[in-house]
Amino acid sequence: MDSHVQDEQRVVWAVVGTDIGPLMLAATRDGLVNVVFHATDAVRDRAVERLAARLGAAPVEDPGSPLLAEAIRQLRAYFAGERHDFDLPLDWSLISGFNRQVLRELATGVPYGTVVGYGDLAGRVGQPGAAQAVGAAMGANPLPVVVPCHRVVESDGGIGGFGGGLETKRKLLALEGVLPEPLF
Repeated sequence: MDSHVQDEQRVVWAVVGTDIGPLMLAATRDGLVNVVFHATDAVRDRAVERLAARLGAAPVEDPGSPLLAEAIRQLRAYFAGERHDFDLPLDWSLISGFNRQVLRELATGVPYGTVVGYGDLAGRVGQPGAAQAVGAAMGANPLPVVVPCHRVVESDGGIGGFGGGLETKRKLLALEGVLPEPLF
């Protein structure tokens, strides 16, 4: 395989410490492709295996990679309260169809410090009544935090579910000023 083909298929990853625990970031030449919560060794190893199977290239740990540098910088600024949105190239190849449509609307249409209901988000993509399917799309989000599924809540005011755990969702919403900081 020539180096040009290898570069095209290159998947790099790094683990970054954050206020919500370690996040694993993975990127391709097209952009950030995956963000994984609670990136302990076991979680990270499973994520690397899934990425290899889905993308056809063995991900390489490379925390200094230019492909990851900007994502790491922007995430650090976000957690420091210095950044309210992300301006990163995203590789959407791990998601398609309705789920991709919903996540793209979420990424562009629900700004920092706001929330949207599952049903409202379904309506925004022309599928009123598809609140449950929106919930499934949030659970399949390969780019949490950057594509802010934590901003999707129940219409009755409930916090809803979250793949990173409800405490993580509460911390992200508190960071954005939507919820008060947890007392303990």
